[in-house]
Amino acid sequence: MTLAIAPQARDALENWLAAARALNGAADNTLTAYRADVVEFITFMTLHHGGTEGLGPLSRLTVSDMRAWMAHVRGGGAGSRSMARKLSAVKSFYRWLAEREGYEPTVVLSTRTPKFQKKLPRPLSQDAARAMIASVESQSLTDWIGLRDAAVVTLLYGCGLRISEALSLTGGDLPLGESLRITGKGGKERIVPVLPVARAAVARYITACPYTPEPDAALFRGARGRKLNPRLIQKVTENARMQLGLPATATPHAMRHSFATHLLSAGGDLRAIQELLGHASLSTTQAYTAVDTLHLMKVYEATHPKA
Repeated sequence: MTLAIAPQARDALENWLAAARALNGAADNTLTAYRADVVEFITFMTLHHGGTEGLGPLSRLTVSDMRAWMAHVRGGGAGSRSMARKLSAVKSFYRWLAEREGYEPTVVLSTRTPKFQKKLPRPLSQDAARAMIASVESQSLTDWIGLRDAAVVTLLYGCGLRISEALSLTGGDLPLGESLRITGKGGKERIVPVLPVARAAVARYITACPYTPEPDAALFRGARGRKLNPRLIQKVTENARMQLGLPATATPHAMRHSFATHLLSAGGDLRAIQELLGHASLSTTQAYTAVDTLHLMKVYEATHPKA
């Protein structure tokens, strides 16, 4: 795909990505997605205009060009959510390009984002979350690996960590205290409290682990001593949920959703939960309000005498 892009366009793309990393603190996964989406866009526009012409095709885009690109993406099977993500990346790239090249960005920026219904998080019940942790520990025939998996999932549920954040902990974070400094998406730091049950789970793992913790090495190790692959945690939770009869939505990330929802149910402040989760926007955290409301309505409908 990138072969159809002229060197000038490739350079512009890389410079934009570098700016997104430096100025906005964009995470590596975000930058990878940006690159793929914008490469697809530039490639289409270049071929749509008849071949490699440097940045020329991007300087004279029309409404018809944008419609053709969106039809092409739709034809490839992209849904509204995926289309919205791609368009967002293209608009961000084009704002940057317009500032530096003097292009008129109105055609691109005025392209309407497809509407889609945001999926609400699907948390586990408190009993299911506890059962998930217990079941995860029992999946492995090797004791220390079972304790490792349980410690990771306990951090997801007990501290609201993303799986990448839990697996980024190092021996330098030991011994775990009452709080942890976590570096999340975009390099943003936050302080999260560590419950005694989470500290105990990590301590049990460390005692049983055959690899000595090192300040600059991953805290959670694979069987051969390397940094633990997140896919292994995803797999063990998948086995546990099937054993427990939980839905397919019972993933490692669902443990983080459960952390937030259960805090909210217990009267937690929404802005405090935003800080604990490391959400850049309160609107992201507000999704949990809808989740909690849905839960309350289900309880109401099931228990109210006049329901």
